[in-house]
Amino acid sequence: MNWDQIEGKWKEMTGNVKAKWGELTDDEIAEVNGDREALEGRIQAKYGKTKEEAKQEVDDFMNES
Repeated sequence: MNWDQIEGKWKEMTGNVKAKWGELTDDEIAEVNGDREALEGRIQAKYGKTKEEAKQEVDDFMNES
């Protein structure tokens, strides 16, 4: 699945996002609202990841979806 598809189905994908990154709150996931860069930023902040690590995690998530 590509990011445009995930963005278009964001409300449906929030459960998968919550399962992958459980430390993100429902409000944070809602604020991301399908914005990939915002999601990467939240992952960096919550998990102490580098920008590259967060990007790779989101890439992996896309490939799994």
